[in-house]
Amino acid sequence: MRCTRGEFLVLIAMSVLGIISSLLVIYELDVVHTLPPFCIEGSASSGITINCAKVLLSQYSQLHIGPLSVSVDMLAAVWFIINIFLVVMVTSGSIKYARPLFNVLFMWRFFGLIVVPYMVYLELFVVKSICIYCTIMHVAIIIDFIIITYLLFSKASRIRACIIQDAPNAKATNYK
Repeated sequence: MRCTRGEFLVLIAMSVLGIISSLLVIYELDVVHTLPPFCIEGSASSGITINCAKVLLSQYSQLHIGPLSVSVDMLAAVWFIINIFLVVMVTSGSIKYARPLFNVLFMWRFFGLIVVPYMVYLELFVVKSICIYCTIMHVAIIIDFIIITYLLFSKASRIRACIIQDAPNAKATNYK
């Protein structure tokens, strides 16, 4: 492994949190047909309510591609799963593919980051409600991007040292 266990856990922690949040919503809404826990209705001084039901059941919670309709929560779960897969491949896979996959991981997290403002816009200004599960996923994506940016650009990053700086001659180092 090209990083310590702690670094690996940091790399996947937000994705695990995001998967838990998205799968909980998917399970509760699509399997049990109830609202997730803590989906209470409240209000804020700006007229925006804290109401998961309003967000999760809005027309904006589904992406329509032709005759297909996919929940945004399902897409989020897939995003987080791919994120973890890329982390595993970068930290444990062949050094030959580690550098290009590290770049893919950065772009994947950047893609996640650019989707967040649109989703927040929909919650705040269109649906006028906040979903705590969506907010957890948004925060996880933002923190994920901060982590990968640090690892890509910080000279103190072991992963960067192994993959980026020494890529042609790099050998995986076992950190304990």
